[in-house]
Amino acid sequence: MLAETICSAVSAAGLGIAAITAYRKRFLTATRIAAYSLVPVGLVMTGVVAWVSGIVFKPSVWIGFGLLAVAWLLFMTTRAVERRGGTTRKERRAARAASQDTAVAPGASSPSLTSGKPVPDTRPQGAAKKKPAESGDDFSDIEAILKKHGI
Repeated sequence: MLAETICSAVSAAGLGIAAITAYRKRFLTATRIAAYSLVPVGLVMTGVVAWVSGIVFKPSVWIGFGLLAVAWLLFMTTRAVERRGGTTRKERRAARAASQDTAVAPGASSPSLTSGKPVPDTRPQGAAKKKPAESGDDFSDIEAILKKHGI
């Protein structure tokens, strides 16, 4: 009952301020003030104020919010522990390096069996010494990059 009275008084004061503003020929501002001043009465008439006051003044509701906060903290704590994994930084780096060594090359159908060391050239000598410029295309910089990476 008290909340409804306060909301009605706020609305009446807002409408009075809107009337004074309209008297000063500031109609756009007066309309905006009138709109804001009608919101509290609208909330009272729809029952939102009674619902909110029922929630705010019940201790069981606040205990429920507290339990939700504790549950959220527990979820976040377990997530942080799970991410941490209990391993050291060196162990994680070693695991990451080991997984990169067994990666599949883009054109390969299975993982390579080498450990990243360059593989000796098994092509015939004529094919190995053939220059890209002889075939009509100039891929010398690409070939140099590939040789640098052992491909």
